[in-house]
Amino acid sequence: MQNFLTIDRIEPQKRSQLERTKDYKEIYELLQKNDMKEQASRCIQCGNPFCHNKCPLHNLIPFWLKAVGSKCDMDLAFALSNETNPFPEITGRVCPQERLCEGDCSLSDGYKAVTIGAIEIAISEDGIRNGLKPRFAQKKVGKSVAVIGSGPASIATATYLLRAGVDVSMYEKQNRAGGLLTYGIPGFKIEKEIVARRIEWLKEAGMELKTGIKIGEDISFSELTNLHNAIFLGIGAEQSNKANIINENAKGTITAIDFLRNIQKKQFKENFDNSIDVANKNVAVIGGGDTAMDCLRTAIREGAKSVTCLYRRDKFNMPGSKKEFKNALDEGATFVYNAVPKDIIINSEGSVIGINMQKTIMSNATIGGRQSVEIVKGGDFKVDADVVIFALGFSPDNPMFLSENGIEVNNRGVIVVDSKHRTSKAGVYAGGDCARGTALVVNAAADGKAAALQILRDLSL
Repeated sequence: MQNFLTIDRIEPQKRSQLERTKDYKEIYELLQKNDMKEQASRCIQCGNPFCHNKCPLHNLIPFWLKAVGSKCDMDLAFALSNETNPFPEITGRVCPQERLCEGDCSLSDGYKAVTIGAIEIAISEDGIRNGLKPRFAQKKVGKSVAVIGSGPASIATATYLLRAGVDVSMYEKQNRAGGLLTYGIPGFKIEKEIVARRIEWLKEAGMELKTGIKIGEDISFSELTNLHNAIFLGIGAEQSNKANIINENAKGTITAIDFLRNIQKKQFKENFDNSIDVANKNVAVIGGGDTAMDCLRTAIREGAKSVTCLYRRDKFNMPGSKKEFKNALDEGATFVYNAVPKDIIINSEGSVIGINMQKTIMSNATIGGRQSVEIVKGGDFKVDADVVIFALGFSPDNPMFLSENGIEVNNRGVIVVDSKHRTSKAGVYAGGDCARGTALVVNAAADGKAAALQILRDLSL
């Protein structure tokens, strides 16, 4: 418990910038077993573990760190990691640990946090290499639940229902399951085989997966209510926000989700829109979160001539993960801070040729703990661009079956749920972005887990 005094924090190795920008493979290498054990041994086993408390899933972090660092019991670490987390090999890859578990590690002030995320991945991959799998119930209890959507919240719900012996049927409108994990987050952050592997485990546990199915078109919602004892809605928030400026729908403008999904479909060799092409073009991405970083790094891999991030606040106030910002910077993205778009400049053919921008300053007043943005008079400038990608967050794009079946949404389009994840329609539950607004993968997982446990209680299981 004193190893943090003699062992420094280490980061997982990254592939070189020149190598990794040529493909969509993950950029981080796995921690070697000795490094994993040494890093885990740095944990001081706090009496009040802040890492555990800050994690939305309340993962048993100190326990699996001790299993690795002190006992060298990898089987126990794998079991503990999977107990509270429906997909630790995924959260380890996509969570912004510096804002969650590692950010609240007791060693983060002065000694640098334990590399929790990298260890979480290494535990999973080591266990899988040695034949370990998450455990599910062998005996069914005679109840069934329909899960609509197949993203993080839905995977979590299915996981905990299957563990309890409930039959699960998952309905997904895309060709592949995984939601944003498959079609939204690029492969350089999580390779798609990782997501597919987790889905396969659910299918092995008895889950029925139906892809290419739109509820309300291919099967009615009322039919699902007749077939199942309960329904979980994990339909995400897939409508990209725009800037509400002139010419924002011109040829050459695109939303982040459309861009990322289209590129992933191209990677899968599925039908895609070949008019969405950034090769040899000047690309401007408006926004400063993780989705903006994903768009920047994807455009680089697609052969853009230049890639520029335009963000309305300063560098200190960027909302995204610090490591994703650094990766984008290392890979060649340019950043322009304190700038908001005024309007899109188009040519005589209606195509984008640039953006008129306005300079901003950060005010002293704070709103919700953040400084507000003020426009600088006379601070207009132009940015050349052939393609403009809006990465300004997401809103729910609610299907008709919600209103048709009395499922209430609020004025933001978010499905209204109570503290138990119940919607306004009896027997229907919801979680993730569609019920809380856009958040992290781990938040969606926590919602799905909580909803599953409530469904079990309501079904008297």
